[in-house]
Amino acid sequence: MDWFDVIDLEKQKDYYKSLEKEINKRYETTTVFPQKENIFNAFSLTKLDNLKVVILGQDPYHGAGQAQGLAFSTPSNIKNPPSMQNILKEINDDLQKPSICIDGDLTFWAKQGVLLLNTVLTVEEAKAASHKNLGWEVFTDNIIKYISQNCENIIFLLWGTPAIKKSSLIDKNKHHILTSVHPSPLSSYRGFFGCKHFSQTNDILKSLNKEAIIW
Repeated sequence: MDWFDVIDLEKQKDYYKSLEKEINKRYETTTVFPQKENIFNAFSLTKLDNLKVVILGQDPYHGAGQAQGLAFSTPSNIKNPPSMQNILKEINDDLQKPSICIDGDLTFWAKQGVLLLNTVLTVEEAKAASHKNLGWEVFTDNIIKYISQNCENIIFLLWGTPAIKKSSLIDKNKHHILTSVHPSPLSSYRGFFGCKHFSQTNDILKSLNKEAIIW
């Protein structure tokens, strides 16, 4: 099985058929991000057999040119959004060196086995959470359950209450869960800064004889 076998199984389900119809309509009638061909970008870049880490976001950035189908990530020519700036600051403080993805494009993380998964995969321009409760949550919950059941020793980084709630879908006997508040400016000083999730993740990977992530 690869990701697209897993996704194809979801696409056969009634909830997904309804979701797909609604999303297609919205792409035709409103401005939706990311571009349609990038909705599943996270799965294209992070191979299932190379999966090491899952970072859960909420929904894509809703500004023009920002969303690229990877949670928290933006193209290198876009100014880093506040949450991304805080992630980069924590990496610098935690690892005592700047991130390799200082420009905010996290493609390099994805290729190393970090699945950057938003719980909702599309959004209308300038309207945060506008595609909430259309069915994406069912899809991404099923992806998390699939990982929990079919993989071992995956490290889940759950930032913020909505992400932490997903821990109920994960088998804690088989996987590793690190939680913190969200890296947004509203909450980062309440525990994201100093969480040391990046060094902790690499310590776990080394203990499993896996290659550490170059953050």
